[in-house]
Amino acid sequence: HSGDSACSLPAYSLSGQILDEIRRQTKEMALALKVKGLMNVQFAVQNEIIYVLEVNPRASRTVPFVSKATGQSLAKIAARVMAGETLAELNALKEVIPTKYFVKEAVFPFIKFPGVDTILGPEMRSTGEVMGIGETFAEAFYKAQLGAGERIPKVGKIFMSVVDQDKPTLLNIAKRFQEQGYGLCATWGSAKFLRENGIAVQTINKVREGRPHIVDAIKNNEIALVINTVSGDSEVIADSHSIRRTALQQRVPIYTTIAGADAISIAVQHINKFDVYSVQQLHAESIN
Repeated sequence: HSGDSACSLPAYSLSGQILDEIRRQTKEMALALKVKGLMNVQFAVQNEIIYVLEVNPRASRTVPFVSKATGQSLAKIAARVMAGETLAELNALKEVIPTKYFVKEAVFPFIKFPGVDTILGPEMRSTGEVMGIGETFAEAFYKAQLGAGERIPKVGKIFMSVVDQDKPTLLNIAKRFQEQGYGLCATWGSAKFLRENGIAVQTINKVREGRPHIVDAIKNNEIALVINTVSGDSEVIADSHSIRRTALQQRVPIYTTIAGADAISIAVQHINKFDVYSVQQLHAESIN
């Protein structure tokens, strides 16, 4: 669900060419629909192809985040435009691209609901949002994780179990964690792939493979962080449910998408090594 998503401003993973095309398409739709005020567009990008999921003549929950990141009160500007003022009169003709990274992260209430799986789907589950600011994407993402309540240990063992399509990305993730001094363990398939690519990793059993298994290791405080991605196969999701639930109960950080795992593997280099900024300091001249 889009309400459960994280967001980076400026964009972290999109090329300049894709961003320019998104800008062009957004402008074309706004003019065609004759929108005055705010417009919400949801895009998806796959294999360098841009898809429009939906477009609505209204604000979105991302507007306050973008306003804080850019120092522009977008709701105020939009209201005045709807009342007849022009963007030129409001000095809002140019796109503002932040000089620092701003990362929005969703906050979830899973710990309060026994038995609930942390795997996300089309049903919105987040109950709030936080924001991190940094000189780099990694720093901003790490601060957002802190704001969302995650506590990433500086040392320990990272558990990894991912579906086949995520294994190529897992390779760089594993290398980054090793460079930061973490140990690695993985289920048989992920461990085999990593070893074949020169990564030293301990093999650990899935629950159905017998003890000692990964749930035992989590309960024994042997795991610092869990990376667990699944496919749409209900049997695969059910098989790893106990891993995700136990990690949640033990307050072990867990990442269930390969994009999230990739981001945290970059962000761990900023543990206890970052500056603190306030929105007021960053936009002292533009906030009114």
